[in-house]
Amino acid sequence: MTLAVAEGAKLTLHFALRLRDGSVVDSNFDGKPAQLVVGDGNLLPGFERPLIGMTAGQRETFVIAPEQGFGQSNPNNVQTFPRHTFAADMDLAEGLVVSFADAQKAELPGVITAFDQDQVTVDFNHPLAGKDILFEVQILSVEAA
Repeated sequence: MTLAVAEGAKLTLHFALRLRDGSVVDSNFDGKPAQLVVGDGNLLPGFERPLIGMTAGQRETFVIAPEQGFGQSNPNNVQTFPRHTFAADMDLAEGLVVSFADAQKAELPGVITAFDQDQVTVDFNHPLAGKDILFEVQILSVEAA
């Protein structure tokens, strides 16, 4: 009997995440397959849902909308800081990822989107926020919980 993917199942799979323009965000097709347990919280529910019912050997590509993936970009997550709050010798560049500490002292990465001599604009949205993700998956094995 062929086991189908269900809550609690242990999966071994290859996957690729791509943007609509075809650029690859992440892929393990050329490497070691990933293992996960469906519903254990390590994969966003929007990425788990399409896997339900698949069986070993199946290969599919799903479109994950922002609401099911990394959320919409939130303009409130873009902050402007005075330039002097950054080290004077820091080489700022658009696209540079800078780590900050939040109120609980947890690491919070942000991407510099603009800067001048007076201020620095940092985007704390997830880099994939607001984007459709093409989720290609090949199920290699499905084991019961």
